[in-house]
Amino acid sequence: MATMMSLSLQEGTIETGYRLTGHWQTYVEALGKYDTQLIRSLIYGLVVTVATLAISYPMAYWIALYGGRRKNLFLLLILLPFFTPFIIRTLSWKFILADNGIVLGNLKEWGLLTEGYQVLATQSAVLAGLIYNFLPFMALPLYVALERLDPSMLDAAKDLYSNKRQTFLRVTLPLSLPGVFAGSLLTFIPSVGDFLNSELLGSVNTTMIGQVIQREFLVNSDYPEGAALSFLLMFGVLALVFLYTRAIGNTEELTGG
Repeated sequence: MATMMSLSLQEGTIETGYRLTGHWQTYVEALGKYDTQLIRSLIYGLVVTVATLAISYPMAYWIALYGGRRKNLFLLLILLPFFTPFIIRTLSWKFILADNGIVLGNLKEWGLLTEGYQVLATQSAVLAGLIYNFLPFMALPLYVALERLDPSMLDAAKDLYSNKRQTFLRVTLPLSLPGVFAGSLLTFIPSVGDFLNSELLGSVNTTMIGQVIQREFLVNSDYPEGAALSFLLMFGVLALVFLYTRAIGNTEELTGG
């Protein structure tokens, strides 16, 4: 990290060499050029986190409380995509969402979609790929938290005449907040910095900051700007994580956690 920080404060090229200037002009220029991509990445990360939470919580809740002897089987099904490389999983979505692919092609033949309708190279395709690829990162911490729930706590709530909704809001949800917190971090942080989904499933209008950083390092060989963008991304992520941590802490205080 110290090397990256030093690199971000240098000027020059590979041909002429780099020299340490010690000023922050590279950060100002990088933020001015790529603020849209940075903000878009942070928004995508938030959307993916909320979406995976909405999908994973009911799934993890059912497996933990009602999965019975088949819990391990259900967990294996969640983890099954991880037996294939990340790029293969993303490429499979590219084929699925193609204009004449197995999904859209059949829907168009059946007259359910117009011929000009497309999903690939849109924001929806990028978000779908991100949600699919990072869903297990949310589901597993939630399952662990819910599986550890003390049944006596739920029984006590029933003895106090709490209905299912009250039991969930006052007992289950507060006790599962550590899983929500862990899953959110494990999902948000890598999804913000992802570049593969937007590269394969998106277009120039869905470019994420990870793509820009990759291009600066590997294509343009502009290491100072790439390093500056990396730190700007890190600062943005840390700021949102700090706010989220404070919000979770306040929620636990209000619920008596």
